[in-house]
Amino acid sequence: MIKTSCHCGQVTVEIPTAPETLTSCNCSMCHRIGALWAYYTLDQVDISADTELLNYLQGDRTLTLHSCGHCGCTTHYVGTDGKPDARVGVNMRMAPRELVESLPARRFDGAETWKWLD
Repeated sequence: MIKTSCHCGQVTVEIPTAPETLTSCNCSMCHRIGALWAYYTLDQVDISADTELLNYLQGDRTLTLHSCGHCGCTTHYVGTDGKPDARVGVNMRMAPRELVESLPARRFDGAETWKWLD
């Protein structure tokens, strides 16, 4: 199990294993928050919050981003399709630095073409 957390530690997301790769997206939101995403399903992650989560329904309404209500770090997002196997993006910038630096990141053009850039 790998435990990620926001800066103040009040929001944690536990994931079963490290991903093979991370995604660096350049869409308007990811560009601003500087996230590196790893993908799981809702049943694979354990999300715990000792503070209110701030929720932001992204522009095309396909995902809701969740941030710590205390320190403001964006920790994860959840797809809005309502399915039990909904996709969860875990912001690996919240994981230990050594782990993040050991994983390759793929660049995704979420701003224009919706294609991989590598």
